[in-house]
Amino acid sequence: MREYGLQLYSIRNAITENYHDALRQVAEMGYKMAELYGGMGPGAQTLRSWMDEFGLRVSGTHTKAADLAPDMLSQTIADHHTLGCDTLIIPHYDISTAEKVDELVNLINTVQPVLEKEGITLAFHNHSREFWPNEAGQLTHFELQKRTDIKFELDTFWTFNAGYDPCEMMEKLADRLIAIHIKDGFKSEAVGAKAHGMPLGMGEAPVPAVYAKALAMKLPIIVESETQTPDGPTEARICMDYLRSLEK
Repeated sequence: MREYGLQLYSIRNAITENYHDALRQVAEMGYKMAELYGGMGPGAQTLRSWMDEFGLRVSGTHTKAADLAPDMLSQTIADHHTLGCDTLIIPHYDISTAEKVDELVNLINTVQPVLEKEGITLAFHNHSREFWPNEAGQLTHFELQKRTDIKFELDTFWTFNAGYDPCEMMEKLADRLIAIHIKDGFKSEAVGAKAHGMPLGMGEAPVPAVYAKALAMKLPIIVESETQTPDGPTEARICMDYLRSLEK
């Protein structure tokens, strides 16, 4: 059976209630990888012990830019070593102006060599806004492709929502891809409008094609399903069942 990961934002309410039990449920569903969000929660050492207890490994972390500041970077690196995690992903940044994009580019180009020396890969996770023009008319994703050497975790639904074929984008990014988020939903009705997420198999995104492309490219597949309907663990289980159906 193939191995899949879960972005833990998918079960954020369950994590808030009982992080340890939430990880138990993730493992029992059949997920083998967990992708962290929002910091280290109970601490890197405790998280590592819980991951080991349930046979999970941390595939990556969604780490806010503030944790890459000079006064935080050493601790961030140490936490990743404790977790046994070699991938750090920037999940969002204010890209509304040319100045903000320059700021992000400078951050990446400053921090990436430091992380590389520590055996940690730096990547960027997109939403649709990186493929839409900012106030300066920039398409930030392409700015990052041109002006940095950062790797990418492609969120295939947000790419689809922005009007791009996620499979074609996966091919274009090629060896700069470290993983994909596989996700489903319905497109927003206008640029900047809110899209409607759904569990896998219940939206209009080309999920089977994305899945096949990821397998062909030997990319880690990370599930993210955000609506928690009726709750996060149930939705995560629906997604796992759908992925297993694609294996047949």
